[in-house]
Amino acid sequence: MRLRSAPLGADRRVCVLVTDRRDGDLAISTDPDQLERRRRAIVDRPWVWTRQVHGAGVLVIDADSDVTTANGTEADAIVTLRSDVAIAAHSADCATVALWAPEGVIGVVHAGWRGLLVDVIGAAITTMRSLGATTIRAATGPSIGPECYEFGSDDLAELRAELGDSVVAATATGAPALDVRAAVAGRLDQAGVMAVDIDDRCTGCEAEQFWSHRIRSDTARQALVVWSEP
Repeated sequence: MRLRSAPLGADRRVCVLVTDRRDGDLAISTDPDQLERRRRAIVDRPWVWTRQVHGAGVLVIDADSDVTTANGTEADAIVTLRSDVAIAAHSADCATVALWAPEGVIGVVHAGWRGLLVDVIGAAITTMRSLGATTIRAATGPSIGPECYEFGSDDLAELRAELGDSVVAATATGAPALDVRAAVAGRLDQAGVMAVDIDDRCTGCEAEQFWSHRIRSDTARQALVVWSEP
């Protein structure tokens, strides 16, 4: 796993953790008891997770939210002001993004190409601002790199129209490819958010460390987990 931290207001910090194969499969379809043990070994507090559907839905966990009831909601982003939970996004190639602001608002986003097209990152940032966030910062988890991500020309043209030429790349064999990291950077820039830590590890290339659905048909998932603490 890789753990980062950053100041969050005067007396708190945000923690951003990326799991890998050593932490075990964190797919929500895993045996619930085994999954809970793995989660607690990583971050020993209640986890908030969603059923990711490649859309722009945002789950808000407020002071009155029942985490057990909220878990499994169909959404691709989670936003909260609470400091007693860990919020998680899962992937095996898609981008994951951590967001935080000095007012204590934190967020996590799962962004596949469809989520990037409908701007789930922007939806999460808008929600954070509605909760009082001002200067928002971001960090990303690993995702599939363009060298491994051959992409259809029609879908690539749509993303290019939304985000510009930077998202168009080529695979290691010269086929048209999507640069997911560039697309994430483009959405963050459109929303006025600075990425302070970009993870450039490729889930397709680094088979010993990460799962990849596209390259190896893996059903397992790694997670990006965000929480705040003193």
